Amino acid sequence: MPSPQTPPMDGSAIDPTALRPPIKDAAIERIAPAELRTRLQALREDGYMMLLDLGAVDYPQRVPRFDVVYHLLKMPVAAATPDQIGTPQRYRLLCGVPIENLSLPTITDLWRNADWAEREVFDLFGITFEGHPDLRRIQMPTHWEGHPLRKDYPLRGPAKERSPRPPFANKSNLVAGTPPSGRTAEALQQQVALRQAQDRKEEPKA
Repeated sequence: MPSPQTPPMDGSAIDPTALRPPIKDAAIERIAPAELRTRLQALREDGYMMLLDLGAVDYPQRVPRFDVVYHLLKMPVAAATPDQIGTPQRYRLLCGVPIENLSLPTITDLWRNADWAEREVFDLFGITFEGHPDLRRIQMPTHWEGHPLRKDYPLRGPAKERSPRPPFANKSNLVAGTPPSGRTAEALQQQVALRQAQDRKEEPKA
């Protein structure tokens, strides 16, 4: 099946999906957020009854920055031959979401299994889905700060990134079991001495 991909998008980076070769059993289409619901409804009526997956991708240097991707499968509604069953029709619908308006309509009323998938995208990318019945975090704690799958998310998380790193020497190239040296050894000696002093103070008098 030919791939109706659109040309590269506007912005400083090329749309990665436009560089990929066509997929034999899948059509690929890019669509604007305003047309998303109408297009998905039409695809469902055309026989794409199964939502295989729903996810997101972050392209920080591109406009729009995010893609929300819908993977659909066309299921036969009548008797089919083994060849027809073995060569399903797939559809990949990509929707660009700008950082200025991180919102798309929910499709939980079209496919119920979109519920947790939309919650995951909301949790990890910060994209909201209008009309979702229970849009809240699904992987991270409710009080978690930020969205971990964004490319600019701090490696240690926002809270730890604001705190100073421990002043220990870099041990990434040392073999396991190597005795500490330098500042690491000094810090350990200080901790041992402090603990010994505390233990002496806590010892009961005879």
